[in-house]
Amino acid sequence: AEAAVAAARAALPAWRDATPAERAAVLFRAAELMRAEAMELSALMTLEAAKPRREADGDVTEAVDFLEYYGREMLRLGAPRRMGRAPGEHNLYFYQPRGVALVIAPWNFPLAILTGMTSAALVTGNPVIVKPASATPVIAAHLIRLLEAAGAPPGTVNYLPAPGAEVGDFLVRHRDVDLIVFTGSMEAGLRIVSQAAQHPGREGVKKVVAEMGGKNAIIVDADADLDVAVTEVVASAFGYAGQKCSAASRVVVLEAAHDEFVARLVEATRSLRTGPPEDPATRVPPVISAEARERIESFIAAGEQEATVALGPADDERPDSGYYVSPRVFTGVRPDAVIAQEEIFGPVVAVIKVADLDEALTVAGGVKYALTGGLISRSPATIARVRREFRVGNLYINRGITGALVERQAFGGFKMSGVGSKAGGPDYLLQFLEPRVVTENTMRRGFAPSDDLLDRGL
Repeated sequence: AEAAVAAARAALPAWRDATPAERAAVLFRAAELMRAEAMELSALMTLEAAKPRREADGDVTEAVDFLEYYGREMLRLGAPRRMGRAPGEHNLYFYQPRGVALVIAPWNFPLAILTGMTSAALVTGNPVIVKPASATPVIAAHLIRLLEAAGAPPGTVNYLPAPGAEVGDFLVRHRDVDLIVFTGSMEAGLRIVSQAAQHPGREGVKKVVAEMGGKNAIIVDADADLDVAVTEVVASAFGYAGQKCSAASRVVVLEAAHDEFVARLVEATRSLRTGPPEDPATRVPPVISAEARERIESFIAAGEQEATVALGPADDERPDSGYYVSPRVFTGVRPDAVIAQEEIFGPVVAVIKVADLDEALTVAGGVKYALTGGLISRSPATIARVRREFRVGNLYINRGITGALVERQAFGGFKMSGVGSKAGGPDYLLQFLEPRVVTENTMRRGFAPSDDLLDRGL
């Protein structure tokens, strides 16, 4: 770990002074290389992260999109801006990198999220230390290989696989780490924020960008198209066995639609195939580890005590071996129940019946997270109100709530869902940069050169 920090620190001066175009060119070349290896990377993800092929293909595509988008964004941000036009004064606004960046990556999007965080730090001039998730170090190693093949200079990308939190804690507290970029649980994110605030011997405050999860709800209106509602809830809740921070784990249903919606949701969920990720028919793969399965099953046990099991393991066939969790649908769930408040990260849905839209909005927003949310409704008035009052980072109307696309649906939330701006959006790279302003008195014996000459650097 110490060697990785030293290598990144040594690479900082030259990489910081590389032009935005030179740094962006590395990302554009890496995108070309990744696109050429997309099938192999997707297959590797299926083997290492148990991601069904369709989900794995999307993961690779998103990674390519991050590389290309952040490259373009750096070209936009890299051009210095003239501020004001006062005679005899020249003001230039521009950015510099923050320093050495530490990227702590999740396992559930082992290429896309890792690529987004790493490429954002790299293209803005910050040498990177990459600590991949313990469950997915191989796919991370391939990203490093591609970035190096694309021209990333030695020391600018440093691969540091290590199990457990010990190495991560060491790097977060290290005096020569200037920026920490994290995606993972709320508990781990808050720990990083706390540790980063302690900086004995440092000359500046560390920057933390953290995405920390969600407890996301879809509101089903009384007039909702139930074909759409059931299809989108099933996809949002059970895709990749619910192992997404954006997944729908709550469905808030108005009373008039509740009974028919639940009946159709149960039948649709019952039809999902649970099986190995390499099988094209699989919709619900195994979860990532034995520990993850135990955690999910503890929430299921809590749900069995505080709600009604509308669909459980007796209604589902699953393979005998592997970390499989059968999809669960709970009804009669109280808004304050454990399964309605805590992030489960598994194929578990809590259905909450409400009397009207007022109650639906109160329930949907009544959690500590604010990441994604959804509404299924035919009413323009309801859509307009929910757009205003359902305050989450990404709100989706009459569609699923997962699968944000780079540039089109910049992704990220607030409250306990994280600190920092939206990934894949126009503000994201600003978190990796520090703005500077240089003011020059251009008056010479009462004569001020023309703006055209100054703008051309003459």
